[in-house]
Amino acid sequence: MTDSDSDANFDIVNPYIFYKDRDEWKDVQPIPQNDGPHAIVKIAYSEKFSDIFDYFRAVYQKEEFSDRALSLTKDAIKQNPANYTVWQYRRKILKAMNKDLRDELKYLNDVILDNPKNYQVWFHRQAVVEWLNDPSEEKDFIDAALREDSKNYHAWQYRHWLNKKFSLWDGELKFTENMIRNDVRNNSAWNHRYYVINSTTGFNPVVLDREEKLTMSFIEKAPSNESPWSYLRGLHLVEPIHKRPGLKNFCTRLAKENTNMHILSFMVDINSSSLEETFDTTIYDETLRLLDELASLDTIRRKYWKFIKDSLIKKFEDGTIN
Repeated sequence: MTDSDSDANFDIVNPYIFYKDRDEWKDVQPIPQNDGPHAIVKIAYSEKFSDIFDYFRAVYQKEEFSDRALSLTKDAIKQNPANYTVWQYRRKILKAMNKDLRDELKYLNDVILDNPKNYQVWFHRQAVVEWLNDPSEEKDFIDAALREDSKNYHAWQYRHWLNKKFSLWDGELKFTENMIRNDVRNNSAWNHRYYVINSTTGFNPVVLDREEKLTMSFIEKAPSNESPWSYLRGLHLVEPIHKRPGLKNFCTRLAKENTNMHILSFMVDINSSSLEETFDTTIYDETLRLLDELASLDTIRRKYWKFIKDSLIKKFEDGTIN
C-alpha cells in the first residue's frame, strides 16, 4: 500500500474538515497566498493545501501561541515537511507554551522515519534534544534510521553533532567498524570514524598503526573500493606517507594480484612524497611508469594523469626540485 493509498483510506474513515468550516476557527481571517499581480508560474495548490496554509499564515502573522496553532503546524507539516517557517514557528509555540518535549520527540520519530532525508526535521530534533539536554534515546533512534538507509547523510550529520555536543564518544569506533563490516563501501561510516578519532585521541603513533592495519584488512576484501583508500590517505595528512614503508610493500603486493587505479595512484602518492624529500632516479622512473599505466587504465581521467606526469617532469627535470 502506498502513502497516497493510506492517506485516502484515512480520509474515508476520518474525512478532512476544512479549517474554514471549523467553528473553533471562525475568529480567524485566513490569508491567501500572494504571488503578486504577475506570477510567472502559478502553482496549482490543492484546495486542502491552500486551506491549511491560508490559516497558517493568519496565526503566524499575529503570533498566536496556542494548542490549535500547534495542531495546525502538524497539518502544514504533513503537506510540506520541508517548510522551514512551519518548523520554526512550531518551535516558538513549544517554547512559549512550555510543552512536554518528550511528546515532541515521539511525534518526530514517525515524521523523520517518513521523511528521513529532510534537513528541517533533523534540525528540529536537534533543537528539541538541545532544549531537553538529554540525548539518552538518540543513538538508538539514529541506529533505527541507519538501518533503513546506512548512508543517510542527515542521520550521520546528526550523529556528529550529538557526539560533539554531549561527548558521546564511547563505543563509536566499534560502531563504525561494525557499519563498515556490514558495508565496506559505506563512505559515511569511514568519514565518521575519522571524525571520532580526530575529535578524541588524535592520530598518535599507536592509533596510526591500528588504523593502518584495520584499513588494509578492509582493502584486502575490496581493493577496488575507493572509501578505505581515501581513509588511508587521510591518516597521513600530518606524517609524510613515504615514512610508512609497510604501505609501499602492501601496495606492491596488491598490484601483482589485482591492478586498479586506487592502488596505482596511492603508489604515486607514496613515491611523490618520497621524491619531495630526496630525489631518487629509480623512484622517479617508477612514478612516471605508474602514471602512464594510470592514464591507460583510467581513460576518463587520462588528461589528468598526463598533467600530473608533465608536472612531475617539470618539477624534477634536472634531478632536483624546481
